[in-house]
Amino acid sequence: MRSAECRVRGLKSLTIPLCIAGWALPILLSGCSPSQHIYKRSQLLMGTIVEITAVAGDEESANRAMTAAFNEIRRLEDIMSTYKPASDISRVNASAGLNPVKVHKDLILAVKKALIFAEMSGGAFNIALGPAIDLWNVAESKEIPSRKELSAIKPLVDYKNIIVDEKEGAIFLKKRGMRINLGGIGKGIAADYAYDVLKRHGIKSGIIAVAGDLRVFGKRPDGNKWGIGITHPRKKEGILATAHLADMSMSTSGDYERFFIKNNIRYHHILSPDTLQPARGFQSVSIIARDSTTSDALSTAIFAMGPDKGLKLVEKLNDVEAVIVREDGRTDMSSRLKEHPDVAIEFIKESRP
Repeated sequence: MRSAECRVRGLKSLTIPLCIAGWALPILLSGCSPSQHIYKRSQLLMGTIVEITAVAGDEESANRAMTAAFNEIRRLEDIMSTYKPASDISRVNASAGLNPVKVHKDLILAVKKALIFAEMSGGAFNIALGPAIDLWNVAESKEIPSRKELSAIKPLVDYKNIIVDEKEGAIFLKKRGMRINLGGIGKGIAADYAYDVLKRHGIKSGIIAVAGDLRVFGKRPDGNKWGIGITHPRKKEGILATAHLADMSMSTSGDYERFFIKNNIRYHHILSPDTLQPARGFQSVSIIARDSTTSDALSTAIFAMGPDKGLKLVEKLNDVEAVIVREDGRTDMSSRLKEHPDVAIEFIKESRP
């Protein structure tokens, strides 16, 4: 069977070689075990295309596992989506400055993890940026907020005003008008939860792709690593590099998916918590880590930190690697990446650093 290619678009976009979107279809690879096939399905969840690839001996068991994984992501969406008024996170936001809100334990865990990454990054990762995200509204508007407007919401974006009460199972936002948003970590969390479901159903190899957040586990039936294409941030339909992964996650944050250009300046959706302006210094940041929660949060954090501080943080962290494109188009990667046993990066022609 010829190779097929499916592009996963969204906030963080990567290209997955050898993929067929839609209901479960086997892809038989040369040299594969005759008892193992690749099955693939996709659904619209969390405001994006979620695609699951599973290696299994038969279509029925693959379908059963993938259905359970999709249902798990849908369950998390009902808890963590700010677009659903009845979700736990929406109820927390509605009660900001008024009273604590009892929420599902999974939202408690998600917010706790987000606060860990906030501290790790010196506040560059910040789920309290909801008011600033809404003010910019990059996806719908081409208006630039005034300094006065940004200054007015500055007191509302301090993540230290997020109070998590594990004993009571509640979250409280101290100031009226605060809004938390898990957009920088939620899709990674969803990929990790879906991975756990697939493993419980006996799936030992596959890919969970929630927009550009990917959890890759095991290897292809032919024994090779999975090949994941990293989108070129300035070449439409272009690929910057191919990452060959086994038991790793990869997330990409870029300035090329949600943006507008005004007076020759690119305004995108990844904001600096310090300035509440679009962060500068990168075109894209791809983070490779063992789990998708980490890769998702850190791709946003590193982008917001800028090249100097961001790459220094990557070098300090164990089993975290980066492939970056600077604002001027230069590519680079973390110093240990070339020797990583579960990752191989193949840059496309002139893209190699």
